[in-house]
Amino acid sequence: MSQRQITIVSWNVNGIRAAAKKGFLPWLHNSGAHIVAVQETKAHPEQLPAELRHPPGYHVDWCAAETKGYSGVATFSQSVPTAVTCGLGEPRFDLEGRVLVSTFPDLVLFNIYFPNGGRGPEWVAHKLAFYARFVDVVRAALDDGLRVVVVGDVNTAYSELDLARPRENRTTSGFLPEEREAMAAFFAAGLVDTFRLLHPDAAQYTWWAPWAGARARNIGWRLDYIFVSPNLQAAVVAADIHPDVPGSDHCPISLTLAL
Repeated sequence: MSQRQITIVSWNVNGIRAAAKKGFLPWLHNSGAHIVAVQETKAHPEQLPAELRHPPGYHVDWCAAETKGYSGVATFSQSVPTAVTCGLGEPRFDLEGRVLVSTFPDLVLFNIYFPNGGRGPEWVAHKLAFYARFVDVVRAALDDGLRVVVVGDVNTAYSELDLARPRENRTTSGFLPEEREAMAAFFAAGLVDTFRLLHPDAAQYTWWAPWAGARARNIGWRLDYIFVSPNLQAAVVAADIHPDVPGSDHCPISLTLAL
C-alpha cells in the first residue's frame, strides 16, 4: 500500500489581524502545509476580512474567546474535517476559546492555546488545572486507539534544553517545577514530543521576548510543541522549527507524517 505524506504546521500568530498585515496569507499559500493550526488569534471570525475567513484552498474552523481580542484558535485545512468541537467540555476553560478538536479520516487534531501563568499564582493554578483537564481528555482518545496529533503553544519549556537561560528562570512561570511536572503527565499519558524524538539534543526555540534583541541573539524558549500518539510515532518523517519566519514573537513549527 502506498503512503502519502501530510504536513502539519502550528503557529502562535499573536493576533491573526496583525499577522495578516505581516504576510500571513502569502506565507500560508506558500507553506505547502495540509493543515495549519494557529493560536492566539485574538479575533472573532466576523471581525475578519473574507480573505482570512475563507482563503482559497483552505477550509477554516474558528474557536474564539467570549472576550473579544483575547486568546482564540483557528485550524486551516485543505480537506474538510468530518467533525469539529470547540473546547474541552469544561466551561471555565471553554469560554476562553483555547481548543479546537478536528477529526479527519487519518487522525484527530487537537489545536490548543494553553494558558499562560505569568500573571500571578492564580493563573499558574488555572494553567495547571487546564493541563489536568487536557490530559483526561487526550488520555480517553488514546485509550480509544485514535491516531492523535496535539499542536499548540503549551506555554512551558519542559527541559533545561528548551530555554536559553534555565538557571535564571527557575522561578519564572513557563519553567516552574510544578508546570514542568504537570507537563510530564502528557508523556505519562503516552504523547510523544515529535521535535525531541528526532532532535534529542537540539537547543532550538520557538518564542523570544520582544525586547533587548532576544530573537537576534537567540535568547529564547521552546514553548510550542507537536505531540503524537504512540501509534503515530513510526509515521513521523520530519519535525522542525522555523525561526526564519517573521510575523509574531513565536515562529512556526512543523510535522510531516507518512500515513
